[in-house]
Amino acid sequence: MALIEKLARRDFLKISAVAGGGLVLGIRLPMPGESATAAAGPFQPNAFLRIDTDGAVTIWLGRSDMGQGVRTALPMIVADELDADWQRVSIVQADAHPVAYGRMMTVGSSSVRGNAWMALRQAGAAAREMLVKTAARRWNVSSDACRTDAGTVVHQATGRSVAYGDLAEEASGQPVPADPRLKQPSEFRLIGTSVPLVDTRDRVNGRAKFGMDVRLPGMVFATVVHPPVFGARVGSFDDATARDVTGVLDVFEVSNGVAVVAKSTWSAIKASLQLDITWADTAFSMDSDAIFAHFAELLGKPGMSARSDGNADAALAAAASRVSATYRAPYLAHATMEPMNCTAHVRPDGCEIWAPTQNPQGTQSTAARLTGLAVDDVTVHVTYLGCGWGRRSSTDFVLDAVETAMKVDSPVQLVWTREEDMQHDHYRPAALHTLEGGVDAKGHVAALKVRIAAQPIAGRGGRVDGPAVAAIADSPYAIPAFSVEYCRPDLAVPVGYWRSVGPSQNAFIIESFIDELAHTAGRDPAELRVELLAGQPRLKNVVELAARESGWGTSLPAGRARGIACVEDTGSFIAQVAEVSVDNGEIRVHRVTCAADCGRIIHPGIVEAQLAGAVIGGLAAALHGEITIEKGRVAQSNFHDYPLLRMREAPHIDVHIVQSEDAPGGVGEPALPPVAPAVANALFALTGTRVRTLPLRAAALTSDH
Repeated sequence: MALIEKLARRDFLKISAVAGGGLVLGIRLPMPGESATAAAGPFQPNAFLRIDTDGAVTIWLGRSDMGQGVRTALPMIVADELDADWQRVSIVQADAHPVAYGRMMTVGSSSVRGNAWMALRQAGAAAREMLVKTAARRWNVSSDACRTDAGTVVHQATGRSVAYGDLAEEASGQPVPADPRLKQPSEFRLIGTSVPLVDTRDRVNGRAKFGMDVRLPGMVFATVVHPPVFGARVGSFDDATARDVTGVLDVFEVSNGVAVVAKSTWSAIKASLQLDITWADTAFSMDSDAIFAHFAELLGKPGMSARSDGNADAALAAAASRVSATYRAPYLAHATMEPMNCTAHVRPDGCEIWAPTQNPQGTQSTAARLTGLAVDDVTVHVTYLGCGWGRRSSTDFVLDAVETAMKVDSPVQLVWTREEDMQHDHYRPAALHTLEGGVDAKGHVAALKVRIAAQPIAGRGGRVDGPAVAAIADSPYAIPAFSVEYCRPDLAVPVGYWRSVGPSQNAFIIESFIDELAHTAGRDPAELRVELLAGQPRLKNVVELAARESGWGTSLPAGRARGIACVEDTGSFIAQVAEVSVDNGEIRVHRVTCAADCGRIIHPGIVEAQLAGAVIGGLAAALHGEITIEKGRVAQSNFHDYPLLRMREAPHIDVHIVQSEDAPGGVGEPALPPVAPAVANALFALTGTRVRTLPLRAAALTSDH
C-alpha cells in the first residue's frame, strides 16, 4: 500500500485545525509487527508533513514523549531526507484522534523502529523530489541538474536558488513520487549526529508542560482514595472531618474510591487523610508467600507449551551432568517520578483533557464512555510525561479525573498521592520459574527445560501469555533440546506493562541459569555464550565486544569480580558486563560495560542516554525493587520502603554502540534486562553463592566477602 499521499487542505484542516497554504503530505507509519492484512488496507495516514509558504517545516506525530527524545529523533529523519533547514523544522504533539494518527500508543520502544523510520525517510524524500521538480519546471531545466541544500533548491550550472517556501504551494500540484530516491548513508547530514535536543531549553527553563504543570482559569484540584485491598470497593464513608479542612469544596464517591475536591492539591490530600471509609468486598487476603506457594503448586501440574525443540526429557536423562534451580522475581511498581495525574473539564457539549499519557486514544475513548459524548467531542491534549515505563498506558487515573470532573462545574486537576500511586499500580508480574539443564561429556549444553508461572498481561485464558515467556521461549541460544511450559495463575493483583516487560525478569532467570550451566560444564561464561550464539552474529558480536571492552578475563583488584549477560529485545542486541564487590554487607556495582547493536542510529546522544538510563533503572530493580503483598494489599507506600538507585550507588557506565546499517531497533528498554543477571553472575564469581531471587541482597551471600 502507499506510504505517502497528498492531503487535501480541507482534510488537513479537519485533523490539525491549521489553515493556510503550502505542501501537505499524509504519511503511513506501519507499526512493528503489523500484519500484512492491516498494511494492505485503505490509506490511513498517521503522521503529517507540512512545508509552509514561509519555509517552515512542521511534522505532526502521535508519539508521547517521556524523555526518550522522539521530538528530536523523528523529525531528524524527515528533515535529513528533505534537506530541510534544521532550524526551521518543528514537531507538533498531536491531540488524540480515533484514526488520524493510527495507533497512538507509545510502548515497546516502537517510535522509531520497524517500518516507521523508512516511511518518514520516504516522506522527506518524496517532498524533496516534488520541490525539485517544481523548481526545475520554473527554470525549464532537468531535475537532474538541480540539488537541494538547507531548505533551498539550487540549479548547479547557474547557481540560481529558490527557497522551499516559495515552491511549496506550486509543489502541492505535483504527483507524489511512488518510489523517491533515498539518500545513501554517506549523504546523511543529520542522521547519525547528536544535534541539540529540540526541547532541552524548554525543559530547563520550565516552559515544557508536564501534566502536573497544567493550569486553567477556574481550575480546582482533587485526589482519590482507593480501596487498600485488591478487588474491594467503598461500603460507606464519613466525610465530616474532611469537609472541615480549609479549602475543601466537595467529597463524593467515584467508581474507584472516594474523591476530594478542593482549592489546592494540598488541601485535597490533607482532607483525604481525614476520611473514615468502610471498605466492602475485602475477601482477597493473600500475601506474597501464599502467592508464590500458589505459583509453585501450578508448576507441579502440566502447563501450556511455549517452545518444544527436540526431546528435553530424554536429553536431560542422557546428559553427563545436570543442574536444576528455582528462580523467583517479585512484583515491581513503576514509581514514575511524576505521580499519576490528569486534568479534565467536562461540559454538556464536550470534554477536554490534558494528560501525561502513553495511550491518547484510550484516554479519549474512556472519557467518551463515561460522559456519553461522541468520541469526536472529546479532546485529549498530550503533555510531556514525567516518566512512563508503561504505567501511563493504563487509563485508571483518567477515569478518576473524568468522573470527578463530571460532578464539578470547572476544570479539575486530579493527582494521586505517592502512596496511592505505589499501592494501586499495575505491577510488573511476579514470577516463579523452575529450570533443568543438561551438559554432555564434551561440555556442550544439550538440554534445557523451563517451566514458568507468572500472571498474564496479554494472553487470554487457555493461551500462553507472550510477555510471561519472552526472552526464554524465543531465546536465541542454540540448544538441541529446549522445552518451555507456561502455567497461568489468575489472581486479583493488577499487573501491566513495565519497562522491557517480560525480559525484565526473564533475562535475569535465563542468563543466570546459562551461567550455572557454564559452571557445571567447566566453561567460561562468555565463551559458552559465544558458542551458543554461533548462528546469531549480532548478539554474538556484542557479547564479544562487551567482554573485550570490560577486560573480561584480566585480573581485578582483590574483592571484585565480573559477570556477563545478554539479551535480544525490541530488535536490538545488548550485552553487559558488571564489575561487583560486596563491602560491609552492601552490594557495590562499580562498573557496567554495555555493548549495543541497535541498528541504524538516528541520534547517538539519545541512544547512549537511553542505554545508560536503562542500566540505572535495571540496577535499581535488581538491588532494591520489590513489592510485597500483605493480607491482600501492598506493603510498600513510598520511596522510603521502595527505594530507587541513589547517586552514590550509580556505577561508571561504558556504552559501546555498534555501527550498523540494519534497520533501527528499540533503545528505551533493551538495556534494562541484562543488568540483574550480569550483577548476579558477578556475585557468584566473587562469592561462589548463586542468588536466585530478586532483589539481590548481600544477606543471601554465605561467603566471608
